[in-house]
Amino acid sequence: MESLANLESFVRSAELGGFSAAARRLGLTPAAVSRNVAALEASLKLRLFHRSTRSLALTEAGERFLLSVRDHLEGLQGAIAEISSEQAEPAGVLKVSLPPTFGIGHILPMLPEFMKRYPLVRPEWIFENRPADLVAEGYDAAVGGGFDLAPGMVARTLAPAHLVAVASPAYMAGRVPPADPAGLSAFDGIVMKSLRTGRVTQRQMRNAAGEERPADLQAKIVVNDPAAMRGAALLGLGVTLLAKPDALPHLDSGELIRLVPSWYVDAGPISIYYASRALLPLKTRAFIDFVTESFQRQRLAERFAGSLG
Repeated sequence: MESLANLESFVRSAELGGFSAAARRLGLTPAAVSRNVAALEASLKLRLFHRSTRSLALTEAGERFLLSVRDHLEGLQGAIAEISSEQAEPAGVLKVSLPPTFGIGHILPMLPEFMKRYPLVRPEWIFENRPADLVAEGYDAAVGGGFDLAPGMVARTLAPAHLVAVASPAYMAGRVPPADPAGLSAFDGIVMKSLRTGRVTQRQMRNAAGEERPADLQAKIVVNDPAAMRGAALLGLGVTLLAKPDALPHLDSGELIRLVPSWYVDAGPISIYYASRALLPLKTRAFIDFVTESFQRQRLAERFAGSLG
């Protein structure tokens, strides 16, 4: 019977398109992954990959073999992980990527209870405004939105990512609140320029009835960071669109007020991302389950919904 290491090296190399990417996923060297695949090929007496200095592609036999073994490998790994998890305790460095404002405001407060429950886990949390490459950069998990799901990646939805229109009471003093998204164009807009495209991000707002209208903010102030948009709004410089989780503390305190409250921007889900369901390290599984349970217990999905309040 082929060793599990050889089969996994083959499957991950096929899914990720190279020995180096598979090695990062498996915690091995590229040479070790290559040796495992070569041993599998020698045992099967089949060439599974076409190799060149720049690319790795499955042969016809390799494609058939991948279809045959991939699902069985996942099931076997799951069984091993399940029985192993009953006899071990989560431990080790937990490297997680989080967006700064959301991560510091809503995930970081969960850390004391998490560390109390799992004292052998050492958090290494990186706060950054970009979707990290979990495999290439060695992350155990990430929280946020807008990630491209590579083969083998899993996303578990935590809450909606809804944006709402806000301004400070001082800015709105003496001004008539807008009746709908079109009315936002009468105010000084605080907008964000995309780092990827260099353009101001255009948004569509919707309401509970399913109507959609553009949020036509006039670009009075342009920044490249959501925290800066929030800061400018708090300073009374204009109207902006903020993720509701980022705006909530200031809406609750009265530092910001919500405009056109029946309208919101649906920017997709806030999710927790990780590399694979199979053979997930205990520390990663513990983190995923803990964050998911915390969101449910605090009813954060409801509180973050722009369609409410």
